[in-house]
Formats: sequence, structure tokens, C-alpha cells
Amino acid sequence: MTILQKICIGYFVALMIAASLNYIPGLTDENGLVFGIFALDIFDDSLHVVSALWALASAFISSRAARTFLILFGAAYLGDGVFGFFTGWGYLDLGIFTNESLGMDVSLPRVLANLPHLALGGFALWAGLRLGRG
Repeated sequence: MTILQKICIGYFVALMIAASLNYIPGLTDENGLVFGIFALDIFDDSLHVVSALWALASAFISSRAARTFLILFGAAYLGDGVFGFFTGWGYLDLGIFTNESLGMDVSLPRVLANLPHLALGGFALWAGLRLGRG
């Protein structure tokens, strides 16, 4: 198993954890915000589960499939995090299409709300492009 395939298994685990956050007692506040920072709904949970299964399948198919997952997933999630930072909504859950832009905000809650997609997307894209060469 290559490093890219192992990274995909790591993404499977991370994304399944993300999909389960709403269902772990004590992680959401009275407003339904996970860690008091962001809200996850059934669309977000579904997106995380589908992405996790895509990561797992890619890990077991081949190194090339893992690289493809990391590049495509990375670009999509990184872009979603950037949109979230500048508008308050992402595009993967269609939020930018169903909500009015909140404008750019560099507050700690906005940064923390988008950090998971920025970090996961950025690392996946980097790994797919840099570690997948050769």
C-alpha cells in the first residue's frame, strides 16, 4: 500500500468522524453548533460520508485512484473553505446558492468554521500533487 493510499484511509477516518459530530452528546451547544462554532446538517453529513467512502474505495483500488481522489477532493474542499471564508457559506452543501453572502469576515469563529475544509483540502491537494509524482 502506497503513502497516497494510506493517506486516503486517514481521510476516510477523518471524514467519518466529521459525519458523526452531530450525534456525539456534548459536542453541540443549545443552538446546534458543533463546538459552538459551526452547524452541520444532513446535507453536510451526507457529503462527509460520501467523501469518506470515496476515499476508502480509492485507497483499496490503486495508488492512481488514491492520487485522483486526493487531487479532486483537495481542490473541491479547499475551494469550499475559501468560499466559506469570503462569503460565510460553502458551495459543496449549496449554501452559497441558498443563502445571501455574509461578506468577508476574519473573525475567529469564521476562521475556525472554515479551517477544517482549508486544512483537509489543502493537504489532500498537496499530497496528490507532490507525493503522487513518479
